[in-house]
Amino acid sequence: MNLIHRKLCRSDTWVTNVRETLMPWTLEGIDLGDDVLEIGPGFGATTRVLIDKVPNLTAVEVDPASVRLLTEQFPSVNVIEGDGAKLPLPDNSFSAVTCFTMLHHVPSPAEQDRLFAETFRVLKPQGLFVGLDSRPNLRFRFIHLFDTMIVVDPDTLPQRLAAVGFRDIDITKTETRFRFRARKP
Repeated sequence: MNLIHRKLCRSDTWVTNVRETLMPWTLEGIDLGDDVLEIGPGFGATTRVLIDKVPNLTAVEVDPASVRLLTEQFPSVNVIEGDGAKLPLPDNSFSAVTCFTMLHHVPSPAEQDRLFAETFRVLKPQGLFVGLDSRPNLRFRFIHLFDTMIVVDPDTLPQRLAAVGFRDIDITKTETRFRFRARKP
């Protein structure tokens, strides 16, 4: 992430937006169950919300500095350094897997598809994959200058999730964001 992006994601404004707007909308009407995996929590704004909603939370983060930060901030969370496209976790382990505003940081559509397949693998039967990501606009593009930004098209996401086995796929779009939900049969 570039400096602007890092500064934004650490800001009180972002934390408040996540807590009061993004997470309530994304998780509306959802029961995540008892054992939840969060992929790509970054600086932990979303982890801060999840920790109060679920009994057992595991986080997988690729950036070593963020892993250290998350481990210090959230001692009750099992924080693992790893890649969401190569999860170092056993099959059928989690009632839900989440990822929030991070899919566009995955370096290619093929890697995103591997992340979807890995998510499917580690979910228990009937488990949920729930998340949120951004749709491109001028502000979004500016924040991501010289940054990895592989935007996920919410119109093709259902086919991509179905290709790895997900069912009951639901995408809800706004002008700037979209949330997704899918179930492992």
